[in-house]
Amino acid sequence: MIELFKIGFLAFTLIDLLDITIVAILFYWLYKALKDTVAVQILFGLVIIIGLSFITEAATLRSLNWILRTISDIWLLAFVILFQPELRKLLMLITRSPLFKLFVKSKISETIDEVIDSVQEMSEKHTGALLVFPRSQNVQMTIDTGIRLQAAVSRELIVSIFNTKSPLHDGAVIIDNQMVLAARCVLPLSQVTKHKGKNLGTRHRAGLGLSEQVDAVILIVSEETGGISIADSGDLTLNIPIENLPTVLSAKLAD
Repeated sequence: MIELFKIGFLAFTLIDLLDITIVAILFYWLYKALKDTVAVQILFGLVIIIGLSFITEAATLRSLNWILRTISDIWLLAFVILFQPELRKLLMLITRSPLFKLFVKSKISETIDEVIDSVQEMSEKHTGALLVFPRSQNVQMTIDTGIRLQAAVSRELIVSIFNTKSPLHDGAVIIDNQMVLAARCVLPLSQVTKHKGKNLGTRHRAGLGLSEQVDAVILIVSEETGGISIADSGDLTLNIPIENLPTVLSAKLAD
């Protein structure tokens, strides 16, 4: 082990330098992700307490060190509880990074044609629909709210599910790779009620709400207008022309 220098009786090695560098990069990346939120103030407080706990440990101030470590544990728990939305967005950034995607491969492109055909038919008939395409995150909690299907994706199946006479039409369909995992799933409603001055219906708010919480693309067909929209990462794109939908959907699922 290569020793770089000593601070008193403590030897500072190359491994220590690497360790500190990695931690510094992680904290800097975390700061950049949270810098526009209130959470960054709590993060700074946590960093200061952790730094003081190291100092008190090196100075063998056992009582003070124990107090600081206890406070840091409570502070960390409070940070997680109070800033769940910010941490969810942070996790979405991680799971959508190129490095993470090396380990997560999607075959959704093989089902896009069937989906586009079904969406075109439902749009023309003004049949409301919600289709969820998970990317890098598990949506098991959403699947559990619906009826499990485990069926191969097809135009006929999707159209029949959202037929108003079907007992499964009220809710969302979860599509993962080449399988329809579940139907009649309940999605969380977004707190956003307007988009560019236009009131959002329940179906659009549900699609937007799920996209704010998990890494998924939600395809929405309006029952009123037949318009096609996509919710992704808390953003909503309204009235996508059917001829542009294959390119838009493929690009978002490939992100």
